Amino acid sequence: MAANAPSVSPQAEALAAEAERLARSGQPAAAARTWDQVLALAPEHGGALNFLGQAALARGDLAEARRLLERATRGQPKLAIASANLARVLRAQGDLPGALAALDAAGKLEPSAYAIHFEKASIYEQLGRERDAALAYEMALQMLPPQHAQAPQLQALVARARASVVANKDQLAAFLEDRLAGLRGPAGSRAMRRFEESLDINLGRKPAYVARPLMFNFPGLPAIAFFDREDFDWAPAMEAQTAAIQAELRAVIADDGDGFEPYVQTLADEPAGQFAPLDRNPDWSAYFLWKHGQRIEEHARRCPATMAALDAVPQIHVDHRAPAALFSALKPHTHIPAHNGATNCRLTVHLPLIVPDRCRFRVGNHVRTWTPGELLIFDDTIEHEAWNDSDQLRVVMIFDIWHPMLTEAERVLVKATQEGMMAYYGTGAPLGEL
Repeated sequence: MAANAPSVSPQAEALAAEAERLARSGQPAAAARTWDQVLALAPEHGGALNFLGQAALARGDLAEARRLLERATRGQPKLAIASANLARVLRAQGDLPGALAALDAAGKLEPSAYAIHFEKASIYEQLGRERDAALAYEMALQMLPPQHAQAPQLQALVARARASVVANKDQLAAFLEDRLAGLRGPAGSRAMRRFEESLDINLGRKPAYVARPLMFNFPGLPAIAFFDREDFDWAPAMEAQTAAIQAELRAVIADDGDGFEPYVQTLADEPAGQFAPLDRNPDWSAYFLWKHGQRIEEHARRCPATMAALDAVPQIHVDHRAPAALFSALKPHTHIPAHNGATNCRLTVHLPLIVPDRCRFRVGNHVRTWTPGELLIFDDTIEHEAWNDSDQLRVVMIFDIWHPMLTEAERVLVKATQEGMMAYYGTGAPLGEL
């Protein structure tokens, strides 16, 4: 409220509240009489003037409606609905720029009001300003609550808005293609991947994914889906051991798969949620080499080459939590649903070992296939999921490393913090793997 704006007396405020109650309860005549009492006490009361202006608009008296609503927008309290009603009057009188200005004023008073943007889009369409209409529709759709988007009375409007946004994005894409001609590097090159994803997101072709750690969030680390394995000096040595690791895996499988256990095993009082179909289900199973920071000696004895390869990797060490390393087996026609990992302090590594056709893996916007012997290194706090649509078993080895952008000092502090949290809550607390 401006410093020199007249205050509304408590009596007028009480009458205004009663008038609003009467209007909501379907008593317009009683509400009108009460608003008259408000005006007698506060001649520039915004609510009272808006009510009278709305009534004049309903009976088709545009001149009187405009006079009252212009006063309402200057009065107190300031109401977004008064500016929105004035916009409707101005539009009916053919003053489309004035109507847009009134809607802008309403939006400043009530920034979350999506209906304002739908009305602006309609006026822009009337003016032939299709691009502005699309931007207004896009803003309206972003603000529209999901439950309102499903309302039957809004379906035609929502469909029109979405069509406008899509058409505009397509036209913008074509426009930008001309301007970007000659500036791009080789298609699919490392230098171009981030830019192409940014373009897809801003043109509405792909959603934007961010890191969403479930347990421990370290700020300032970029949300990168897949890291380039060429950037890790230990990667070639690990990949060179693929054949030896495959041989040990196949020996384990040939021995009736002894040691594999369901990967998802929720506690009795813990909801399985989206993993319910896989809870205690061997369709997704694990053969642990390290689990909760403990070396599984019997499994390690059966896989000496695998353990030697893991020993050469900068794995994370946190008491009772890390390392974690395993063979992850996905049976035919099994889907691991989309989920997020525990902390962005780490990266997850896959060494593909047995990969039939029709297997794929998504992290954020990126879908990859596993190639035996080629590491996939990714941030598992970005939404990810996996499919085995084949008729055969798929197995990858999984282990974790520190996020490369954490300094040595930060790693020491994160390790101490994680161990401290477990000491505080107890080592069995569901803090997730580091």
